[in-house]
Amino acid sequence: MADLDDLREGADFNTSIPVKQTGFHIKGAENLPWGMKDRLNRIFNPQTGKTVMLAFDHGFIMGPTSGLERIDLTIEPLIQYADSIMCTRGILRSSVPANCNKPICLRADAGTSILTELNNNVVIDIEDAIRLNTSALAIMLAIGDKSMEAKTIANLYQTVDKATRYGIPVMGVTAVGTDMARDARYFGLASRICAENGANVVKTYYCDGFEKVVSGCPVPIVIAGGKKLEEYEALDLCYRAIQEGAAGVDMGRNVFQSEAPAAMIQAVHSVVHEGLTARQGYQLYTELKEKS
Repeated sequence: MADLDDLREGADFNTSIPVKQTGFHIKGAENLPWGMKDRLNRIFNPQTGKTVMLAFDHGFIMGPTSGLERIDLTIEPLIQYADSIMCTRGILRSSVPANCNKPICLRADAGTSILTELNNNVVIDIEDAIRLNTSALAIMLAIGDKSMEAKTIANLYQTVDKATRYGIPVMGVTAVGTDMARDARYFGLASRICAENGANVVKTYYCDGFEKVVSGCPVPIVIAGGKKLEEYEALDLCYRAIQEGAAGVDMGRNVFQSEAPAAMIQAVHSVVHEGLTARQGYQLYTELKEKS
């Protein structure tokens, strides 16, 4: 209760100063509820509007692939350098310290492995995602896959329905099949379908004409690192994507399979947030590698 004996009338209203009306710094999020904006703000740095996500969800279809044999030894030391981490609920509970204080983009669908037909997935219970305090949910879309396209779009659509109810953003992740062209026409189609079906963020691949993919997508796009590249090549990929409109990167193998993973993620961070060129980023990587 307020102390009524010391009730003072407000006087400092600063009527000559207009109330600040600021646009939200994340593309397509201006009209979202406060809770969704708050969660997106955890993922995307408010100073740059960009993010460096560390992905280590590969094991849900690939098992203990190179670099992910021991999460506690290879991934845990890298978390401090990421803006956000992307993983499965099993690894989150078993191997990620609860005091890491990083926003979680949770891999929210699963069902098949590399030994069978990929993307025949079901979706996590939204209540479990809430219990894990996730900042976003990631759902795979197999656009162009005749057997899985409709099911994966339905997975996204239904996840958006449930997640929006609790103020949790959803990231649509575009899968690339062996028969699908890695070009701007395909990635533009896949990214737009993600956004049209309610995704607040899209994860896709960099390609020639990437600026068209970004322009045609009304929500932020983060690029996947994909297969392991040489460090300079991976940093050049980051630089070109950022210059052409990407809102960040979601990298896994190009970080944890690097010769110097901690140096690599710090170099990626500098390219994304500080505007370093690929050459400058590689120089920083080399210096940090030598120090370690």
